This record gives sequence, structure tokens and C-alpha cells, in this order.
Amino acid sequence: MDTTARDSTAGEPALVAAPAATARRIYRHRLPVRLMHWINVVCLTILLGSGLNIFNAHPALYWGNDSVTVKPWLSMRGENTPAGPVGKTRFAGTDFTTTGVLGVSEVNGQVTARAFPSWATIPGPQWLAMARHWHLFFAWLFVVNGVCYVLYTIFSRHLARDLVPTRLELKNIGRSILDHLKLKHPTGDAATRYNVLQSLTYLIVIFGLLPLVVIAGIAMSPRLDTVFTGWVDLLGGRQSARSLHFLAALGLVIFVVVHVVEVVLAGVWNEMRSMITGWYRIPEDHSKEKAPS
Repeated sequence: MDTTARDSTAGEPALVAAPAATARRIYRHRLPVRLMHWINVVCLTILLGSGLNIFNAHPALYWGNDSVTVKPWLSMRGENTPAGPVGKTRFAGTDFTTTGVLGVSEVNGQVTARAFPSWATIPGPQWLAMARHWHLFFAWLFVVNGVCYVLYTIFSRHLARDLVPTRLELKNIGRSILDHLKLKHPTGDAATRYNVLQSLTYLIVIFGLLPLVVIAGIAMSPRLDTVFTGWVDLLGGRQSARSLHFLAALGLVIFVVVHVVEVVLAGVWNEMRSMITGWYRIPEDHSKEKAPS
């Protein structure tokens, strides 16, 4: 908007644009939320990389307790062909060629059979023992941080105030879905709280995916099964627990990807600033601006 006055002509008064309104800011994220958010970022990154490293030791998933006499519902492997090594991923009995991404990848200039490529695994291309140590350490740090977050959201009323959607918001969920499909983001007063899709997604992740990935991970430990016997069968068996752990982790990866895309679309600096300093600039609602009379 042009804020400079235009000279009058033919005796008409000069037109002066109204001064721009000062951008509103709110304190969106308190310090405990910000700290626990970044701890989760570190934990999830290392858990994913070390988990893929562990998966590479036996790149197949099954349902039930048996991994010997039953066929996997998902597997990744490398095959030698006249044209050279080829990566194959089998899902539900159907093979897909995934060379360079899954099954076969290049390591130090050499093509190697490996489920997930070395750039995605932590702490190295193929280091099962150390990957397990990293995975367990950051898994427990992740659990402790998650328990602290849940307790904080309850006692600070962050859960009831910011995460649980109202009846009106649930009633207008169709409009929120349409706005997201159009890449429209809340402005003005609507931007001062999470929209209904954000709230529902966070609730599903916090009280659904995260507990599932932890419980299924614990179910893969033979030691804990001997202390409290029988409970692993509730998940369908140890191999089923491994599959559920993988699927829950995949769900978290999808959530993170969508979350990052939304941050980019909504404004990287404004969103990052709110999670670093706590302060968030409310996007202006231009739909309420009136044309000059």
C-alpha cells in the first residue's frame, strides 16, 4: 500500500493512505513447550536414523510370532541381474523395483545391497550394535520428555485451552479441510489458536502414535516379556509388535513431513521464531479491510 500523499489536482484534496496498523504479536509457546519440542526433534531424528540401521539387519516385517515359516508382508532385498544389481521391495506379495532408494544403494562408490541407504542411517552405514545403544538411549529420553509434556499440558491447561477443539470448530471441520486444500492459512484472530485440523492431528499423535511406537518397541524386548508375561500377545505377537512399531514410526515421519510443509507455507521465520522465542506475529486479516470512501 502506498503511504505517501498524492498532490491535489483540479482543486481536489490530496489522498492520503491510512497509516499501516502495527503488527500484533502474541506469546504463543511458553518456555517448557519450546524446550520439549526441540528435545523431541533431536530424539526423533536419531531414533529414526538408528531404527533404520537396526531394520537393515533384517529388512522384513511379519505378522504374528513367527518369522521363519511365514512370508513377510514387507521386505527389501538386492538381486543380481544381467544389467547389474537391482533393488527390490516386496509389499503384500508384489515386487517393486526400488534401486537407489530401497534394497540397493551406493556406498563409497560401490553398489551395495541394503534396505535403506547409508545416508539415512545413524550412526553409520551398517553398525548394528552401536545403533541399538543409540536407539535405546534416545528412546528413554524421548519417553521421559513425553511424560513431562503430557503432565505439563494437563496441569498448565495447555491441553484444554489450546489442543482440545471446541464444538463449533468440530462443526466447521469441513471448511477447515477445504481451506487447507486451497493452502489458505488462518489470519487475524483465527491465527491466535490452533485450527481444528491441527488440534486433532496433535491429539492423535500425542495420545495415539507416540504411545503405540513406545509400547510396540518395548514389546520387542524379551526381558520385559519375562517380567510381565502374556501382554505381548495383545499386540498379536513379537513380530506383529515389530510391524506396528515400524508403521507407527512411518506415521510419525508423515506427520513431520506435513508439519514442515505447513511451516514453510505459513511463513518459516514467523513459525520458527515462535518456537524459539515464543513470540508469534499474527498474520493480518485483509478481508476486513475497507476501501477508502
